[in-house]
Amino acid sequence: FSPTLSSIIESYVQPATLSTILEIIIGIFNCFEYNRINESEVLAMEYIKRPKYLTQIEPFIDKPVIKILTGMRRVGKSTLLTIIKDTILQEVPNERKVYINFESLEFLEINNATLLAKYLIETTKYLDGKLYYFFDEIQLVEDWEKVVNGLRVGKDCDIYITGSNSTLISGELATLLAGRYVEFEIQPFTFDEFVEVFQEKQLSKEELFTKFIQLGGMPTLKYFNLEENSSYKYLNDVYHTVLIKDVLTHNKIRDVDIFNRILSFTIQNIGSPVSATSIKKYLKSEHRDVSIDTILNYLDYCQQAFILKKVPRFDTVGKKNLKIDEKYYLTDHGFRAAKGYSNTKDIERALENIVYIELISRGYTVEIGKVKDMEIDFIATKDKERVYYQVSYLMETEATRQREFGVYAHVQDNYPKFVLSMDTVDFSQDGIVHKHVIDFLLENSL
Repeated sequence: FSPTLSSIIESYVQPATLSTILEIIIGIFNCFEYNRINESEVLAMEYIKRPKYLTQIEPFIDKPVIKILTGMRRVGKSTLLTIIKDTILQEVPNERKVYINFESLEFLEINNATLLAKYLIETTKYLDGKLYYFFDEIQLVEDWEKVVNGLRVGKDCDIYITGSNSTLISGELATLLAGRYVEFEIQPFTFDEFVEVFQEKQLSKEELFTKFIQLGGMPTLKYFNLEENSSYKYLNDVYHTVLIKDVLTHNKIRDVDIFNRILSFTIQNIGSPVSATSIKKYLKSEHRDVSIDTILNYLDYCQQAFILKKVPRFDTVGKKNLKIDEKYYLTDHGFRAAKGYSNTKDIERALENIVYIELISRGYTVEIGKVKDMEIDFIATKDKERVYYQVSYLMETEATRQREFGVYAHVQDNYPKFVLSMDTVDFSQDGIVHKHVIDFLLENSL
């Protein structure tokens, strides 16, 4: 067995339910199947450039801060790292660039700070000049932060890191590197990137948006030519890989059945207020007794692995955050369809998820607005500027239009206010701008 599979099996040696054992077997199979697909693809891949991220990172290149790229597995962090190494820094001699992917077979044995330090010392001892270090999925190395800090203080170097867990820059690392790193969270493709990738298909933007709703924006979907069965197979493989490596194994979760029920309930209800209490009631109806703390912990683990995003609620009247009725969205809505929940049938949920990920990919901090007993879907803030967004599928009736536009009558400020929908008729009114969702998603196309 490889170290990954050994650790999976070792963590479940205690007595387990049949459902738990089946989950483990399925997960291990998916690990093998995903890795098989991934290896065959890599050989033929062309780099998919992400200019929206490269333009954010470039100002920090050759600056004395550590560049940390975080995000869910397979969203393109490794590709960005390679583009920086081979394209942006192409004038730097290759021997002064040290690249390690800790998931590759070549470096599986380097799993702690001592081994990593020994390897780096041996590899670079005869090199002169500034060195460039690229560490991919560095969270797999125990106490890696000590090595990075040692390089930072003892070498003339520039350091780039990727990781698939939000706890990467917490605890000791945050203390060691306070004020000495910048983080870039990488998201799946937004719709403008999806259009660019599939432009050779010569489909209309409406046809491509239908595919985007169904499949989501994971970058490797490019190699499945918008074919649903193979795309969903791939998405399921990624889903299981993330769950096993970054959630179940990382957090030593033993009751896989309960975990899956909690996550499935949350995925099914994206865009609706979800609380630990409501999940507990649902599980009780399934004859499962789970504590509130366990539910909260499991949801937090999914956020740490970038599967879920929790969006807080903001009281626009009281000007304060509320710790009730928070909502969850998926980092990639394609997972929802791959798990059997129709994004087409639940179009309102899918559209909200798409708009939310679009906003955070543009650098906004996003909250849900509470206005008395009404709700604003998203309040987006960046550089002390605020923008309001309502998201709807179609506003065919006057009652629907009144609901979407009317909430803004209670917001007493002059920040921009939008209503986004799939309507082709422009319903803009009273200074509130109505936009087609597709036009909104493509307005910043490069």
